[in-house]
Amino acid sequence: MGIWELILLFSSSMLGGLGIFLLKTDNTNRLKLVLSFSGAYLFAITILHLMPDVYHSGNPEIGLYILGGFLLQIVMEQFSEGIEHGHIHKHNHQHYVFPIGIMASLCLHAFLEGMPLAQKQHNELVFGIALHHIPAAFALGSVLMQNHLSKIKIVGLLILFAAMSPMGYWLSFEIGRGSIGNIDAYFDRIMGVVIGIFLHISTTILFESSVDHKFNLKKMVAVLLGIGIALIGFYLH
Repeated sequence: MGIWELILLFSSSMLGGLGIFLLKTDNTNRLKLVLSFSGAYLFAITILHLMPDVYHSGNPEIGLYILGGFLLQIVMEQFSEGIEHGHIHKHNHQHYVFPIGIMASLCLHAFLEGMPLAQKQHNELVFGIALHHIPAAFALGSVLMQNHLSKIKIVGLLILFAAMSPMGYWLSFEIGRGSIGNIDAYFDRIMGVVIGIFLHISTTILFESSVDHKFNLKKMVAVLLGIGIALIGFYLH
């Protein structure tokens, strides 16, 4: 398990989250381009690397776990309000409360995203997830700020969110090498769930980043760049 992966996962989330103190939350055009790139990259990596490897395990029920992960992400979005897609929602409530559902859902989401990174042949996924977490953390920080939390609390919650993917990475690393009990035999099923989550996240990003389904050259370039980098990694693997 490499230290640089853990540092990159943590720092990317913190960078995106702390950006709310420097940038205007209404200016999201650049974040949409980052989302398009990371969504295309995650989708390509899932198709080129994760799915072939998990089906290579020979478990005929893997498809059920992929479908389960897809549905699990739909359920989590009911609580996160789509923040993992970079959505920034403005709330005009008179009484502000801590968004427990949003934090719990996003932390679970980030934790599960870190799990497939334990296998060395999937290190390229680190960059895709790191990019994906930048707009997600920015949106989370925006929601926390809109709920009138103090800067100290916002930073503390961003640290919690940023630590989730490294923790998922560490857990799956221990599972993969059989250090935690004897549950390494279930690693392919865990991967199936994560693949389902990745498929939902990446396709939703790609579909929702278009306004009225109009052609957007910058978005197309970002998508092609994401897929191109994934293909380069695939052929150089």
